[in-house]
Amino acid sequence: MSDGFGIAKFMKALAEIACGATEPSLTPVWCRELLNARNPPRISRTHHEYEVENKAKGTMMIPLNDVVQRCFFFGPREVASLRSLVPKHLGRCTTFEVITACMWRCRIRALQLDPEDDVRFIYTININAKVNPPLPKGYYGNGFVLSAAVTTSRRLCENPFGYALELVKNAKSNVDEEYVRSTSDLIVVKGRPHQATTRSYLVSNTTRIGLDEVDFGWGKPIYGGPATGGMTSFPQMTSVYVSCKNHKGEHVIVVPISLPAKAMERFATELEGMLRHASQPIMGAHQGLMSFL
Repeated sequence: MSDGFGIAKFMKALAEIACGATEPSLTPVWCRELLNARNPPRISRTHHEYEVENKAKGTMMIPLNDVVQRCFFFGPREVASLRSLVPKHLGRCTTFEVITACMWRCRIRALQLDPEDDVRFIYTININAKVNPPLPKGYYGNGFVLSAAVTTSRRLCENPFGYALELVKNAKSNVDEEYVRSTSDLIVVKGRPHQATTRSYLVSNTTRIGLDEVDFGWGKPIYGGPATGGMTSFPQMTSVYVSCKNHKGEHVIVVPISLPAKAMERFATELEGMLRHASQPIMGAHQGLMSFL
């Protein structure tokens, strides 16, 4: 019914009323017809995010009874370490891009898939800046599309970090208004598509939606974000990024991930290895990398 930005608008409206307002400062609107399919619908772009996964022999499903969740904190020091791995030809990269490329690569290495299995990075992209005219400010409904990058487990694991990073950047830059309209048309033509699991890594970035600023009259919250680390329908394949402050008062990005217990151990080892600079580890039990169940 609503995405992260819509939920944040709803929560802010409730907070205003709780603090004495008679109505929200931002009037909610419906306007779902703004995202209707075209007539006639036409699928004009490639949508890897909805492709059926291949069935290589190494493919496996993550058993729900063996999954643990841990949250990894990326502060200024961790992000700087990852940026030192960015090749010059990729130019400017956002913090989200470098963290996501790192998480995706470490996740696939930890799962130890068949080298020829297809693996996907899938990203939820807000479309407000992609469509003309933009969605109304009071639009509470879902306003995002999915975009994906596809490669093989071998290529992702064996190529340098810049390979994964370039795939992530391309998945983001691929989305424009035509892509948004093509997605709407695809859903009408093919029905709501099946989404890939296990070998796909779906990421949603909620660090800037403003839930950490909602004030019901008792002050700002200690935490603002989803109750669990992943989307309920796909707990084994998703990470919802949130923001918080560490013990130094620095803003950090919290990235939860769910994996089988043994794979989680391998993931933590892979991540620590990537975050080392020269021979000096930049993390420790009381530094930037933290985890909790």
